[in-house]
Amino acid sequence: MINHILSEFTKLKMIMSQKSFNVLFLCTGNSARSIMAEAILQRLGADRFMAFSAGSKPRGKVNPFAIELLKSKDFKTNAFRSKSWDEFAGSDAPSLDFVFTVCGRAANETCPIWNGQAITAHWGIDDPDQPTLSDDEQRELFKKAYEVLEHRLKLFMLLPLDNLEESDLQNELKKIGNAFP
Repeated sequence: MINHILSEFTKLKMIMSQKSFNVLFLCTGNSARSIMAEAILQRLGADRFMAFSAGSKPRGKVNPFAIELLKSKDFKTNAFRSKSWDEFAGSDAPSLDFVFTVCGRAANETCPIWNGQAITAHWGIDDPDQPTLSDDEQRELFKKAYEVLEHRLKLFMLLPLDNLEESDLQNELKKIGNAFP
């Protein structure tokens, strides 16, 4: 019994001593992929990660298909909004540990200077917002984008972030950016 209590105490102590990380997901419009990534990481990694999203040219509203998909997965969506990455570049912005681009265009843009020592990686995902397709076809694209994001974020959360050298971490993040379920 004592050994079990000590074991549980040790596990709890390890969890409490783990560092918390701030993660920003970028996409040009901040209306779909980056919003979904923020939602997924907030749910899956709430004990260790604080997730944010932003865009270089925010659309000003979250894509209705993204909202529909998130609601279908029991996310509360009223707090999600399309916002500029400028909100994360000021002196009062949170210190960022990781910045991931999730669309092709944002990866090639000149980013602001972030607070903190953010490690960056590109995790490009095809844009599910395809207005020339039917609603059902777009829903399928959003579902696929969500599945890829969820898969990559689960892999990210498995990394021993406290114990990897930066170059090794960068290599692992690049591998994750090419991973598909």
